Amino acid sequence: MAMKQEIFNARVTFRKSPIHVLERFTLGDIENAYSSFQKHTDLQECVILQTCNRVEIFGSGTKHDIDKIKKVWASLSGLEEHAFQDNLEWSKDSDVYDHLLKLTSGLDSMVVGEEQILGQIKNSIASARSNKSSGEHLNTLFDKAIRVGTRVRNSTGISKGSISIGSMAVKLAEENVDDMKLKHILLIGTGDAAALVAKSLTKRGYQFSITSRTIERSTSFSKTIGGTPIDFNQILSGFEKYDVVFVATTAPYFLVTHERIQKALNEKNSGMMILDLSNPRTVDEKVAELSGIKLMNIDQIAEMVDKNMRSRMGQKTSAEQIIKEELTVLEASMKRLEAEPIVKDVFKNMDEIRIKELEKAMNMLGDLDPDKKKIIDDLTKSVVENIVSVPMNNLRKETEQGNSELIDTVGKLFNYKKKIDST
Repeated sequence: MAMKQEIFNARVTFRKSPIHVLERFTLGDIENAYSSFQKHTDLQECVILQTCNRVEIFGSGTKHDIDKIKKVWASLSGLEEHAFQDNLEWSKDSDVYDHLLKLTSGLDSMVVGEEQILGQIKNSIASARSNKSSGEHLNTLFDKAIRVGTRVRNSTGISKGSISIGSMAVKLAEENVDDMKLKHILLIGTGDAAALVAKSLTKRGYQFSITSRTIERSTSFSKTIGGTPIDFNQILSGFEKYDVVFVATTAPYFLVTHERIQKALNEKNSGMMILDLSNPRTVDEKVAELSGIKLMNIDQIAEMVDKNMRSRMGQKTSAEQIIKEELTVLEASMKRLEAEPIVKDVFKNMDEIRIKELEKAMNMLGDLDPDKKKIIDDLTKSVVENIVSVPMNNLRKETEQGNSELIDTVGKLFNYKKKIDST
């Protein structure tokens, strides 16, 4: 029985884990990670993708043991294995292809259509190639997925004007605050919404302070995404230091109270803009009545994002349509790879027989001028080619349609011994 190559993917992403949890799953030194996965798991090929929203391992092999993969991953990240319990997602074959197409197209990003991920995927496969840890299967998969992602982006405009709640909040602050570069900016919170605000601030070159209920959380957030960590208790009594405050936490009570802001206003001679992205709200609405305060809450911000999204929903549907069509093409290419080793082997063996018989005939014929030699050589080539191509192309077609039993049959007919990778 030929063992079928399986492609699979194990991932921890922002879908199930907030940024400060995700952080702990990063694999550190990538080259070291590649060699550990290849040494201690059954992966014949491996590609690692790491961004601040995901850590993913793509693998290919004839068998895979999820526990071995978790073990290696845990030791690389310094985690206990049970850390994976609710965070790990796992898929194989067709589901992996679908997932990767959505990734390259920007449909699986926190902000739909986001541009960065495509470049990050290109870098991952390039580094896996130069590490010799990816091979025919994953190279084929990634090359095709990158091509599809590029096509989706070019033909749907899904990447144009994509905006998140975080970047909308920053944009609104810019519209309402003069000289934002000179202002003191504070971000409270380290969850998804806070991450989007922080990315947007960093991208536009603003300095900001970041705080959260534990200083460890703020510190690890600032390492990954930016900002200067500040102790939470200093903030609560010191709002007067800031001109623009983004609040994005899940606190079940008002953090930014009327009294705290009143005190801050008495101590400073300028106003403040406060943007509350929390759900439920953590800024007391009464704050808006204070003179010199501009408050925007999540509903107002979301409404602006909504207008932006509506124009892009159509593009998402057409992107999904393209992915659906391309998925069947990709599945066929990946299935066809199964037949390739045997096809190559049969052609090689037939050619060896041809050369041996050709040499015998040439010796019997004695001295021939080069033209005649070439005619006989070409004749033998085309006889072999014509006889072997038909069954081999049929084998490719059948494999493409999922009939992989045929590979075993052809293997028996042609004495094909699958070269088991002993490396």
